[in-house]
Amino acid sequence: MALGLCVPHASGQAVYGPPTPGGATGPGVRATEAFNPLAMLDQVGETLPGTGGGFSGDEDRPSGISTAMSVMVLLTVVALAPSIMLMTTCFMRIMIVLALLRQAIGAASIPPPQVLTSLALFMALMVMTPTLERLWDEAVVPYQRGEVADYDDLWARARQPMRDFMFNQIEVTGNWSSLYMVLEYQGVDISDPSKLTRADVSTPALIPAYMLSELKTAFVMGFKVYLPFLVIDMVIASLLISMSMMMLPPVLISLPFKLLLFVLVDGWSLVVGGLLYSFAP
Repeated sequence: MALGLCVPHASGQAVYGPPTPGGATGPGVRATEAFNPLAMLDQVGETLPGTGGGFSGDEDRPSGISTAMSVMVLLTVVALAPSIMLMTTCFMRIMIVLALLRQAIGAASIPPPQVLTSLALFMALMVMTPTLERLWDEAVVPYQRGEVADYDDLWARARQPMRDFMFNQIEVTGNWSSLYMVLEYQGVDISDPSKLTRADVSTPALIPAYMLSELKTAFVMGFKVYLPFLVIDMVIASLLISMSMMMLPPVLISLPFKLLLFVLVDGWSLVVGGLLYSFAP
């Protein structure tokens, strides 16, 4: 059936050719990437009272940002952390495809949003397990053993598995045009992409490029999932018109046939399997 079109092949071709993998395996990604959220959180924590570097009573107020500003920055980072993590993992592609599937079936609230979100989260956790294990082994374990020199080293070790994961997904889908668009906006010379390496791409440039790639891939897969249900809607609508039953909503008649088709072809296994195998290891 047409649902089987939701397969794990690349959904596009590279426009210029991918950057070479050189520089992608070491913890140091780019010398000009000075932003380090771990160091920033540590500096914010030192300004708070009772955290070792704060002030209390008659102690002098520390230089730099105020305590109120420190609390605001800390709360902002904590509030945005889940969104940032979801946008740098495979959750977005899975959730969009499942949402388009529900819309194609025509059941507005079946399955409920909580069910789809939970399914997408557990699928994302399963796909991201190798990356998270690598992050744990290369960043968390050395930090616990005292082998990490400073926060810059820790941040470089922690971000590298996520960067490699995002690069691998862009590579397997062939959506390099998004990455080159972001690099061109940043003023990077992309006239000869073969000279670019992964280390030349900063993390702030990689994340939006990865998100655009995931959106494109999810829409392509959603289109393939939509096709068989669209055919059923067209057939039912034509039959109702031929029988002069224009007042009867076609969705009311087509929904049982859509559910029957989806169950007969084992649609959940096709869609979920296609999603899981669409991600690069």
